[in-house]
Amino acid sequence: MKPKESRSELNKDAAATANRDGGGSKTNGSKTESSSGPVPATATDNNGPNAAAPHTTTTAPQRQEINRLLQEYNAAPNAAAKAAVATNLARRYNNVERFDSAGYYLEQVALAKPSAANWQQAADAYYQAFSFAATDERVKLLGGKARELYAKVLKEQPGNLDAKTNLGMAYMASDNPVQGVTYLREVLEVDPRNEKALYNMGILAVQSNQFDKAVKRFQDLVKVNPKNVNGQFYLGVTLARTGAKAEAKQAFLAAKSLSNDPALAASVDEEIAKLK
Repeated sequence: MKPKESRSELNKDAAATANRDGGGSKTNGSKTESSSGPVPATATDNNGPNAAAPHTTTTAPQRQEINRLLQEYNAAPNAAAKAAVATNLARRYNNVERFDSAGYYLEQVALAKPSAANWQQAADAYYQAFSFAATDERVKLLGGKARELYAKVLKEQPGNLDAKTNLGMAYMASDNPVQGVTYLREVLEVDPRNEKALYNMGILAVQSNQFDKAVKRFQDLVKVNPKNVNGQFYLGVTLARTGAKAEAKQAFLAAKSLSNDPALAASVDEEIAKLK
């Protein structure tokens, strides 16, 4: 999470942060929770029922249970029976932070029982995996799956702003990033107080070196939710880049006051030291 010294390194850090903090279950504005999420997935052959072992350490009982459910899934006599087992498999894979495999099995559930809710469960799992992807290949693969499934959600629920926001961020890693910005702007047109969209638009402005625009996005974000730690922290970062040192220090101190994360405290102290 700590901003880097150079502009290019800051942008690289911001890109990773946008992916990580912009989706999944850990997006309530707490830097502590965001930075304590799962480590990136690195396996490349984990996109189906013959998936590789989870990237996180699993206990012997966890592996035994997953293997048992895989056998049950493969032996299921029909689609309905497979869907029932797939739900349990997805839950187990989610528990070991193997979100791509969870997404695969949730997609099987959605195929057996199509609904916006089921498509979104699968899309959210793939988006979570995309958010922590460690290689360009994984980003492309998982982002593509997330886009495909969120499109199904929005076909049935065009007003689903959470799905549209995640779809927009998934497009940022595609060959058509402009479409991603368009989706995020559409979300803010409907809901100008949408924290996730404001945060991601701020991060995207950082990536393109538009620090004045980034400041405005993060200012809007902390007006909506003054306790959004990431918003306060990156407001400090971007204010510092525009030369507003006093305001930057105030934002950094606000972020520090909202979290007990020692890594955040160290980052804030380092950034404040640079302002002198």
